[in-house]
Amino acid sequence: MKKLFVILFLVGIVNIYGQDTNRLTVEEKSGKPMLFGFCTREAFQDTNFSWWFNSEYNNYEVDSISLEGLKAVANDYSVLIFMGTWCSDSRREVPRLFKIFDWLGMSEKSIAIFCVGRDKIVGDDVVDDMEIELVPTLIFYHQGDEIGRIIEVPDESLEIDMKEIILGDD
Repeated sequence: MKKLFVILFLVGIVNIYGQDTNRLTVEEKSGKPMLFGFCTREAFQDTNFSWWFNSEYNNYEVDSISLEGLKAVANDYSVLIFMGTWCSDSRREVPRLFKIFDWLGMSEKSIAIFCVGRDKIVGDDVVDDMEIELVPTLIFYHQGDEIGRIIEVPDESLEIDMKEIILGDD
């Protein structure tokens, strides 16, 4: 089931979700706008989200030393991001992650984002079978196989954890 999702992701998952991309809804607990379902990076430029996304992105300093050796191979991998725009960990980690992706020169085609509600369900059987319990959950793939996850917060840092997952460095 996971391999099927990765295949769909790699051939253009945007076509599957069509009109539902960057869907705005209301988070029940707070009554505030939230993104739901398949989203693109552009969704975070909506004024409901840009205040935290842009601030965190602009203020984050990429640890380029920890990413040594990763730039040359970054586009051989893909990343699936599950996050909640209502979640403080997602609001902190996802903009930082995109700053790292930009530094690495990763293609936007290698990155898919699913925004979830507090129940961590999107309503798509394939996506909902990904065993997401905490957000953000970052799932890294190589040649269609899951090779590692960063769940909620990195063990050391996003850069160090990514390098360990991708290059196997300890």
